[in-house]
Amino acid sequence: MSMHAPSTEQSIPLESVPDARNDQALCVDLDQSLIATDVLWESLLVLLKLQPWLLMALPFWLLQGRAALKRRIAERVILDPSSLPYRQDVLAFLRQEKARGRTLVLATASDYQPAEGIAAHLGLFSEVLASDGIVNLSGPRKQQALVSRFGEQGFDYIGDSATDLPVWSSAKRALLVDPTPRVLTNAANSSTVTNVFRRESHSIKNIVRALRVGQWVKNVLVFLPLLASHHFVRWESVRLTAWAFLSFCLCASSIYILNDLLDLPADRRHPKKKFRPFASGVLSIRYGLALCPILFLCAVSIATATLPSAFLSLLVLYVVTTTGYSILFKQVAILDVLILAALYSLRVLAGGFAINVPISAWLLAFSMFLFLSLAFTKRHLELHYRKVGKKQALERRAYQGLDKHALGTMSVISGYLSVLVLALYINSQDVRALYQNPKALWLACPLLLYWISRNYLLAHRGTLDDDPLVLALKDPQSYIIAVVMGLVAIFAL
Repeated sequence: MSMHAPSTEQSIPLESVPDARNDQALCVDLDQSLIATDVLWESLLVLLKLQPWLLMALPFWLLQGRAALKRRIAERVILDPSSLPYRQDVLAFLRQEKARGRTLVLATASDYQPAEGIAAHLGLFSEVLASDGIVNLSGPRKQQALVSRFGEQGFDYIGDSATDLPVWSSAKRALLVDPTPRVLTNAANSSTVTNVFRRESHSIKNIVRALRVGQWVKNVLVFLPLLASHHFVRWESVRLTAWAFLSFCLCASSIYILNDLLDLPADRRHPKKKFRPFASGVLSIRYGLALCPILFLCAVSIATATLPSAFLSLLVLYVVTTTGYSILFKQVAILDVLILAALYSLRVLAGGFAINVPISAWLLAFSMFLFLSLAFTKRHLELHYRKVGKKQALERRAYQGLDKHALGTMSVISGYLSVLVLALYINSQDVRALYQNPKALWLACPLLLYWISRNYLLAHRGTLDDDPLVLALKDPQSYIIAVVMGLVAIFAL
C-alpha cells in the first residue's frame, strides 16, 4: 500500500461494514495508535529532564515488572494530554463513530493514570482499561480483559503491532494503524480487517530532517582558522579540517536529536517546531534514543582516528556545554545567549585545534561579538514569531514580550563591536604578518556594517528567519557580501 505524508493521514477502508456495528464496542489502543508516540517513553524523557537521578532506580522498578515500572514513573511524571501528537486520521474516525452512537473504550498497556488523563481530555471514551501497577495490560492480558468485558467477537479493536495480534483474534473486526506487511497479513488471517490507517513514518527524508542536515552549515566555521592562517594551500590542513567538519556535524546532529527529545512538549506548542519528526511523531522516541549515541560514537571515532587529542577534548566540551544548555541554561536570561555565542566560537577553536594552529585573540574577540549579535537576534525573532505579549514569558525562556526591543538593541551593538575589533586589528602590528596591503581590509568594515544593520532591520520587520546564521548561508545578498570580502582579503595579501 502507498505511504502518505503526515498532512494526508487517512483511513483506507478494506471492505464495506454494515451499520449494525453501531452496537459493537470499539476498543482503541493508545501508544502508536491513538497517539503517534509511546506514553512510557514520553514519561521517561520527562523524568530524565526533571529528575535524572531517578534513572538509577529504573532497573529496580523493572525487576518488579513492567506494570510496576509504569506506575512508579506515572506517580512522578504528569504528562500534558494536550501536547501529545494525536493521530488525526484515527481521531477523526473515532469522532465519527462516536457521533453514530458507538461505545468507545480506551484499552492500553500504558498506566491508568496518564491513560485516564488522555481519555478525559478527548471526551470520547466511555471506559478506560489500562495497566494498574500489577497487571501489564498488553497482548494476551488485554485480550482476556476485553473478552471478559465484551465477550468473544463482541468488540472491534484498533491497534498497531504484533503485540495486538491476540486481541484481533478475539475481535469481530480489526482496524490497523501503520502495520508492517507481516502484521497486516497475520491480522487478516485471524480477523476481518476493515480499515488501515497509514502515514509516512521512518523514511530517509524524516531521518535527514531529524539530523537537521541544514544546520550543518554552521559547522563551516571550523574552516575559518584554515582561511585566516592561510593554510588552505596545504593539503594536510585541508584534509584535517574536513574530518573536523564531519565529526562536528555528526556530533551536532546527536545533540540536536537529544535536544528535540527533551523539548517535545514545548516544540509541539511551537508554530514551526511542532512539525519536527519527533514532535510530530513520524519518528519514534526509541528511534531517536538509538540514533543519538550512534551519531556521537561515530563523531568520537572520527576525531580519535584522524585528529589531535585537543580537538577531541573540545568536542567533548561542546557536548557537555550543549547538554547543559538544553537542560538548564536555556532558561536563564542573557546566560543562554552568551552560551549560544560561545558554542559558535567553539567551532572556530575546534578548527584551529584540528590543524594545530593557535587562534589569535583578534579572531576570538571578533567571533565572540559577531556570534553574540546573531544569538541576540535569534531570541528577538523568537519573541516576534511567537507573538508573545509584553508581560508574557516565552515558553522555556526567561524573556518577556517587552524584552524584544532590548534584545534587538543588544544584537546591533554586539555586531558593531565586532566591526570595531576588525578595525583595531587592521591597525595592529599583527596584521602585517599575514597581509602586505592591510589597508585594503578597511573595505570589509562597511560591508560588515551593512550586513549587520540589514539583519537588524529585517529582524525588526519580522521578515528574517528564526535562525539568522542559517539564513545568512542561504541569503543571496549575504553571499555577495562574503564574495566581495573574500576578494578584498585576496587583494590585501
